[in-house]
Amino acid sequence: MTIAKSDETATSPALIEEDFEDFWEPTPPPTDLIFDVLIRSLHQGYGERDDFYTGGNMFIYFSREQAKNRDFRGPDFFAVLNVDGTRERQGWVIWEEEGRYPDVIVELTSPSTARTDKVRKKAIYEGTFRTPDYFIYDPFDGNSLQGWHLGADQRYHSLERNERGWLWCETLGYWLGTWEGTIDRETAIWARFYDPEGNLIPLPEEAAQEQAAAAQEQAAAAQEQLNATQQALEEERQRSQQLAARLREMGIEL
Repeated sequence: MTIAKSDETATSPALIEEDFEDFWEPTPPPTDLIFDVLIRSLHQGYGERDDFYTGGNMFIYFSREQAKNRDFRGPDFFAVLNVDGTRERQGWVIWEEEGRYPDVIVELTSPSTARTDKVRKKAIYEGTFRTPDYFIYDPFDGNSLQGWHLGADQRYHSLERNERGWLWCETLGYWLGTWEGTIDRETAIWARFYDPEGNLIPLPEEAAQEQAAAAQEQAAAAQEQLNATQQALEEERQRSQQLAARLREMGIEL
């Protein structure tokens, strides 16, 4: 981690511990991990479906002239529905995909790329790609999430946040929101998907942990029920013995 300061500040005897807070900036999680989280959670949320493709930091080739000029576009995350999701791809080549462009794009932005993401890329995704849902998010700023939906007029219209600050992705049927926590030992405010009811779409490992926890709860409940049944049987056995003893005292043999 780097603490940025001038030479004068570095050697000043007046520098106190609290001053470091003014210079410290958190290190964002690796970009590839951020979009990988979206990819993995979409695969988990869509279960066994094989009619979609999702990728990240992958070039999209949308014309032969563009490919020749190396004018590539590589969204940090994108998803295409109603395609063969079982086929591996090194890039998304529009003319080899029956003209299909991404249905959803998420770009990870920053102060240095914000203008490009909000102007140049947005214009391409709106006018050339006709991508229905486009989002941008700055991992340094948990309140930076923005999104647009392509209207009937073929123009982008800003999406309104809900009370939690999430944006609805009509194409995927999910909310795109933020989640603070640790993934792969990286703590950050992540962009994550949520279902229509507001439940976090888990990563595969999170789903496995949830299933293991549920299995443990079921096992504990089953053991508790077994213990209760055994206790009830023991109490019934003791009552039967007590009744038999009283009957013998009365001269009644069973």
